[in-house]
Parts: sequence; structure tokens; C-alpha cells
Amino acid sequence: MSEHSGSMTVMLVAGARPNFMKIAPVQKALHKAGHRTVIVHTGQHYDDRMSASFFRDLDIREPDHHLGVGSATHAVQTARVMESFEPVLLETRPDWVLVPGDVNSTIACALVCVKLKEETGTRLAHLEAGLRSNDWRMPEEVNRVLTDRCSDLLLIPSQDAADNLAAEGIDQSRVVFIGNVMIDTLLDRLPAAQELGVPAQMGLSPGRFVVATLHRPSNVDDREKLKTCLAGFAAIAQDHPVVLPLHPRTRKRIEAFGLGDSLAPLRVTEPLGYIEMLSLVDAAAAVLTDSGGVQEETTALGVPCVTLREQTERPITIEQGTNRLAPWPLTVAGIREAHDAAIRQGRVSAGECSPEGWDGRAAERAVDALAR
Repeated sequence: MSEHSGSMTVMLVAGARPNFMKIAPVQKALHKAGHRTVIVHTGQHYDDRMSASFFRDLDIREPDHHLGVGSATHAVQTARVMESFEPVLLETRPDWVLVPGDVNSTIACALVCVKLKEETGTRLAHLEAGLRSNDWRMPEEVNRVLTDRCSDLLLIPSQDAADNLAAEGIDQSRVVFIGNVMIDTLLDRLPAAQELGVPAQMGLSPGRFVVATLHRPSNVDDREKLKTCLAGFAAIAQDHPVVLPLHPRTRKRIEAFGLGDSLAPLRVTEPLGYIEMLSLVDAAAAVLTDSGGVQEETTALGVPCVTLREQTERPITIEQGTNRLAPWPLTVAGIREAHDAAIRQGRVSAGECSPEGWDGRAAERAVDALAR
């Protein structure tokens, strides 16, 4: 039981792949402290390999509610989550709803919470609050800013997030620094990932291959940009194997744009479960990605990373970590050049450049903040 209060009920919402890594350690810490948890899976990611496998990999119990919203446009998906989540909230009336990250499920559940606050008395906490790319073309940026505005408690992963929130006029009494819960999960699951030995199963030598991931609409929904990224990976594959676990959205676009031949030089796999992916990234010479979470994971592991985006909402991974932005706009030569620079920089020991609060105890600090 928390020293600050009696037992509380906390509803944890997960919608898409990155959310699972964030709620897993919080659920365990709440359970350990004697609090009740209710897990809601909105089903925003509906592919089994990208969703159900996460519950197994991360040792999270099955969700109490599965909303099954599936894929759709931003408006339809957000509306479906709101429609399905409202009766669950009214029935459960938890003390807190905790929403992680910046996907459509995050803002949808936040809006329902804040509109029903008078009726339910439920307060809203945003896990990983205060991150900003300052690029309003990114749907995630819209989701982040609006969720922070709605939230009673903003749990921030790094001190730059506090500066961002202060600049937006958000009352600092609502802001609590807890560190990075994704790293709690990474440190917890890393021994299992290393034991799994995915690179060896794929016939790859540690430190002699590159991992690439690509899924952001800004990179994959435009034929020329997608073609450039794949050609950049192919150029790198002349020197060493490039493993590309292919996101369902990216696969669809490659087929629609007739770019299937671009995959020939690459080692393409199905989407990987969390532990498989961690096993691969941990042994890579470098990683090329447009994912937010991968920027953090590579920094924690000491693996050089190239981010295929114009800017990042995780600048700490560049200032203190092993991450760098590829020259923008993306070109084949620019991707190649950023990769070569990352390889020259080389790996550092895991934890050597980890920012404050990336210590595996962020979830405990989150539970303390909720209890207070």
C-alpha cells in the first residue's frame, strides 16, 4: 500500500505497439504497491504480431477490456475509441486513467475523461508528457499537446519536457519528473532478449549488421520519400546486411507504389515481437529508424542511431545519447553519409550515456506521484 493514501484504482490504456512497453512496468509497480489496475486495450494495432505478442513478451496480464477499434482514418479511429471507451469509464469510475504516449487512443481517452470528470470524479494522468517536435504536421504532436492540456498530472521523462510545458503556460504543480518508463521495460527484458539470440538465428554476426525500421506516414505515404529511404538502405546493404522488420502499413505502401524490387537487397522480416526486436537492436552496429521509442532504446543500449526525420521530440537522445538526425530533406547520399558517421562513432557501453531517470525505477516514481 502507498504511504500517501489507501488503495486506488488506476485504469491503464494501451492502443498501439509503443504503449505496451510503457504500461507494463507501471502495472507491475501498482500491483506491487497494493493498488487495483484495469487494463484497456483499444485495439488500435490489431495485428497479432504487433499486439497480442506484446502481452506475452512483456509479461502483462490480458486486458480487462478490448475495444477492438482497428485501423481507420484519424477521425474515425479517434471517434471509435471515444465511443467504445465512454461506457467502460462510466462503468468502472477509476480514481485515475493513465494514458501513455501520443497515439490516437491517447487523445481519444483523454477527451472522454475530461468531459466526464464532473460525473465520474476520475482524474487523468499523461505518461511521457511534455515531449515536443514542434512539427504540427505530425498527428502525434497534435495528440501530445492536447493530451497535456487535458491532464491533471503530467509525468515527464526528461527535464526538457518541463521547459516545454512551462513555455505553454501549464501549471508546474501538475508536472512530475519520473524518468523514462520504456527503459524500465528494456532493462527488465534485456537478459531474456540476449538469451534469445535472434541475430545468430538469422545467421548474423553481432556488430556486423544494421537494423532499419520505417512506418511514419510522412516517410511511407509518399512514393518518392519511401523510394529514397529504401534506396538508402540498399546502398548501406552493399557493405553489410540490413535487416528490415516490415511494418504492415509500410508493406501495403510498397505494394501500392510498385516498389517491391527495392526490397531485394534487404533482409526483410515480418514485424517482430518486443523481445525479438530488442535482441536484434542490442547486437546491431547501427539502427536507422523513424520511430520515437527506438531512438530511446538505442541510447540506453549504446547503439548508434540515425533518425530519418526532420526533427525529433526526443532531443535528449541527440544531446546525451547515441542518436543523430539524417540530413533533411532525405536523400540516398544523406542517409548513407549519416549511417557512415554513426558507424564511425561506434557503440558505447550500455548505460554510459543514459540520461537522468533512465534507471529502471521510473514506474515506481509514477506510482508515488499518482498516490500523492
